[in-house]
Amino acid sequence: MSALRLIFNIAWFLLGGLVMGLAWWLVGLLCFISIIGIPFGRACFVIGELAFWPFGQEHVSRNELYGREDIGTGPLGFMGNVVWFLLFGIWLAIGHLVHAVGCFVTIIGIPFGIQHIKLALLSLTPIGKTIVNSRASA
Repeated sequence: MSALRLIFNIAWFLLGGLVMGLAWWLVGLLCFISIIGIPFGRACFVIGELAFWPFGQEHVSRNELYGREDIGTGPLGFMGNVVWFLLFGIWLAIGHLVHAVGCFVTIIGIPFGIQHIKLALLSLTPIGKTIVNSRASA
């Protein structure tokens, strides 16, 4: 199963993952310009890595993963997600949706389109989420 993931990840990287991963990293650099944006920038680099190689990984809420609330899953996380959505989230989501439509045009691109949809949803509200290895690997 890992060989199939590797093939999908290489194809993904060459057919759109590179562009969107670099977009996430660019937003991360913009966030690092201000001191208050450093946590957002760090998250952008982690999600950018997911955007480069999405197969075999998924995003989950830290609240569900650890069974307790933290600063990113509570009210401050909600406010952070609102600010994120207005400044960067909508633009990254649009980028992923444009790529998804391009992938859905062909039958062979449907798995890539699905990954772009997942990343578009993550780009709307990334605060309070973490990246884990897929449990479907067993």
